[in-house]
Amino acid sequence: MKRIIVFGATGTVGAYASLRLRKDGFEVVAVGSRASDNGFFARHGIEYLSVDIRRKDAFRALPKENIYGIVQLAAMLPARMKGYDPQAYIDINVTGMLNVLEYAAGVSAERVLYSQSISDVASLVGTTVPIPEDSPSGFPENNDHSVYAIAKNAASDLLRHYSARYGFGHYILRFPNIYLYHPNPYYYVDGVKRMEGYRQMIYMALKGEPISIWGDPSRVRDMVYVKDCTQLISLCMSVENAPSGVYNVGTGVGTSMEDQIRGIVEVFSPKDHPSPILYAPDKPDAPQYIFDITKGRTLLGYRPMYGYLDYLRDFKEEMLEERFALLWGKEKDYVL
Repeated sequence: MKRIIVFGATGTVGAYASLRLRKDGFEVVAVGSRASDNGFFARHGIEYLSVDIRRKDAFRALPKENIYGIVQLAAMLPARMKGYDPQAYIDINVTGMLNVLEYAAGVSAERVLYSQSISDVASLVGTTVPIPEDSPSGFPENNDHSVYAIAKNAASDLLRHYSARYGFGHYILRFPNIYLYHPNPYYYVDGVKRMEGYRQMIYMALKGEPISIWGDPSRVRDMVYVKDCTQLISLCMSVENAPSGVYNVGTGVGTSMEDQIRGIVEVFSPKDHPSPILYAPDKPDAPQYIFDITKGRTLLGYRPMYGYLDYLRDFKEEMLEERFALLWGKEKDYVL
């Protein structure tokens, strides 16, 4: 089996990606900053190693031979940052990336994949014109994502440079919000903790409580489920002669705010007591965007498998099963 090193394996997308790659026949080494994964990965035939990517000497713990591919998903995100510490973006997202690339070069990896952020095309968000995969990178000049986006852009540029210098394939996947079940429904906005909006609506739907659609209900968003994201990750590692470059992680379809909320009610509300849907046109509009996924379709054979309702139904199954509990804990550990 070809061996893949997954950095950021204890994170949200990283854990799902590790299991998908293992299922698709790769030997996976899961790498995270946590001292222990509580034995989670061993149950899936995956070795777990603890490495702080900020420290170059920590990479001595990793295997040195027979490394086919590297999936670099380790990052500091605004959604996980309490308060504001821009240095953490540089230390983890830039220095950490440099250390990963030095490791990739040292072990003669054939492919390296990196997760970019939609923040690099923030200026193109707001319309229904699909965002091209090869859009020039930029960054929002003055918000809580600014230094984060600058650091992610620098990491992408480092990857392009190391790819050209050492001859390995490089795959930069532009992530929008990737929807998935995690027992922790909280995140940070401007350093302040709050509950994710869609999780709050799911909890309201479970109780049959009224749910309001803010602003224009026709605003659309490309709703990407984690299992389509991990499909694309696996394709970048497995398709023969897969061309290097930037690929959008999307569905190519916009789901309106109205359809989003109606879907949540359909899947999560009691059938005899569905949540009433209210309208609040005086409230702010939601951001809208759609990703062009032509390159992924034509060059890698990427075919999104989860429509919006499919994602919600699978999310509900994951929510009930809590199969990542050994790694992440259970919902009751986060929600009182």
